[in-house]
Amino acid sequence: VVFRIRRDHRRRYIILFLSLACFIIYRHFGGQSGRLRINRAIGLRVNSSQFTLGGEQFCILGGSLHYFRVPRAYWKDRMMKMKACGLNTLTVDVPWSLHQPEKEEFSFQEGHDLESFLHLATEVGLWVILRPGPYVGSDLDLGGLPSWLLRDKEMRLRTTYPGFLAAVCLYFNNLIPKVMPFQFKKGGPIIAVQVENKYGSHARDGKYMSFLKEALLERGISELLLTSDYHEGLKYGGIEGALRALNLQKINYDDIRYLKTVQSNSPMLVMELWTGRSDGWGGLHHSFPAEDLVAVVREALRQGMSINLYLFHGGTNFGFINGAMANPSYKALVTSYDYDAPLSEAGEYTPKFHLLRDLLSRFNSETLPVMPSLRWKEEYEPAIMFQHLSLWDALPYTHKPFKSKLPVNMENLPVNNGNGQAYGYTLYETVIITGGFLKSGHNIKDRALVFVNQSFIGIFYQRNLELAVSDAKGKRTLSLLIENCGRVHYGKEMDDQRKGIVGDILLNNVPLRDFTIFSLDMTSDFFDRLYSAPWKFPPNKPSFPGFFQGRIFVNGYPSDTFIKLPGWSKGVIFINGQNIGRYWDAGPQQALFLPGPFLNSGMNQIIVFEEAEGDFKIQFEDSPDLGMTVDI
Repeated sequence: VVFRIRRDHRRRYIILFLSLACFIIYRHFGGQSGRLRINRAIGLRVNSSQFTLGGEQFCILGGSLHYFRVPRAYWKDRMMKMKACGLNTLTVDVPWSLHQPEKEEFSFQEGHDLESFLHLATEVGLWVILRPGPYVGSDLDLGGLPSWLLRDKEMRLRTTYPGFLAAVCLYFNNLIPKVMPFQFKKGGPIIAVQVENKYGSHARDGKYMSFLKEALLERGISELLLTSDYHEGLKYGGIEGALRALNLQKINYDDIRYLKTVQSNSPMLVMELWTGRSDGWGGLHHSFPAEDLVAVVREALRQGMSINLYLFHGGTNFGFINGAMANPSYKALVTSYDYDAPLSEAGEYTPKFHLLRDLLSRFNSETLPVMPSLRWKEEYEPAIMFQHLSLWDALPYTHKPFKSKLPVNMENLPVNNGNGQAYGYTLYETVIITGGFLKSGHNIKDRALVFVNQSFIGIFYQRNLELAVSDAKGKRTLSLLIENCGRVHYGKEMDDQRKGIVGDILLNNVPLRDFTIFSLDMTSDFFDRLYSAPWKFPPNKPSFPGFFQGRIFVNGYPSDTFIKLPGWSKGVIFINGQNIGRYWDAGPQQALFLPGPFLNSGMNQIIVFEEAEGDFKIQFEDSPDLGMTVDI
């Protein structure tokens, strides 16, 4: 039929086809039209009180988005929502610990594929500020530094200690070549690179920041360099040749005046304008009122400042990546990293988003893109746990136990190719022949369940430093199941973040000796070995701690949902081998976010590791529950 169309009709179809093709090309590249005309020879520059990009005046309207806290399938969705909010720049933190989990292993695939993330930023039409570390903070375990650094007992993190600098150089040798082609002058989206993060408040080595700056330049970084500090570190965190930026939640005019004094004739950049705050287990969910945030943003823009919202979208602390606070006392962060950000943990619009979009639309010369549609949230049928495996029955299927006269901390265990144990639990067992008083002396990091002959007798945690052990005849096995709840991510305590047993445990003031140590890191390899263990139908009174296995059926395309565990106490949940994170009835978080991309159409496996009690049923809801809220 096509070949019989008359010639004049054929011309009309060709014209129609070309018109449609031109329209598609325009829609695809329309968001980047400014980039197509921009002068790539001139990057982001400081020009008196304003930035210029490509020789034209430029105001940074940025937001932080962590690719490692968002499923890869949702990266583009979150970026498009950022663009729709009126932001033009994406700030990217790069966690060393996730990209180099072992000394000789580098990971830049799947959810850690930084290059694909940067390609998407280009496609969406966002500029990028890169924060490659080595320390990024970001409320991550050890601030994003790999735990294997702590195998060196003399290690001094974030200094010019030779062992630390050698590791940094190896990391940069593998990271920087991957991001170099994405620099602005090479046609990419990266307009600035930050040197370290908040070093001024930590500063204890005057040569460290200069070393990092030179390390970046030597490896080909040619865009504008930045440093970032809040008021306590402004005096000590800057280096020559890098623009100093400020962190704040509310406008502090003293800090602004000080920065203008030490950095005159330069634009003001708020590198971290905190949109909320992270939450700790046992506390409350923090909220920064939307009206207060917008008032701060409005005032900053009125004064001609550039801004970066930390965070625009927080995401989730999947796995064991959460950090911890040291002051006023140790407190591990919850699984949710919602942060009360403009875009919620599940990617939903909040009042902050709408107010910011309205405000920022006045600072954009073009009409803002249409807001992307939201994804459906599903309330699935409850999942019943139909198999059980006690911790004690699982031990023969874990890493080969390690015997040592003295207790050995997690990081120095001879596992994972000589890199030690980074996350999870460690079980320490020894034989006792008497009862009495068991004292931890602050040498338990972080939380220990204590058993005698597999019978629970108590917990060591924070101020609880002493337990009574009943008398009995003969030899008995004393077991301490210790959880690394999260390493402190900020401050001078970072060098003291080794986990497990880090010193002597005393029974009647006599140090315990001759330990058998099991590494329970709960990685995919760990569970591969566990599948061959003797799982059984759960008895009426199952043994705890233990593993529970169940199934969830998804009919059709999987949707996002939220896991609720009423009747459970404390543990970790895995879906199809993916570590969704920790739960704890201490709150505030009451539901864990389960993204649709982690589910399959059809049957899905659930494994729960529970420490103390459970009711054999997992519930699913279509809305979050971050717990009781307190305003910041």
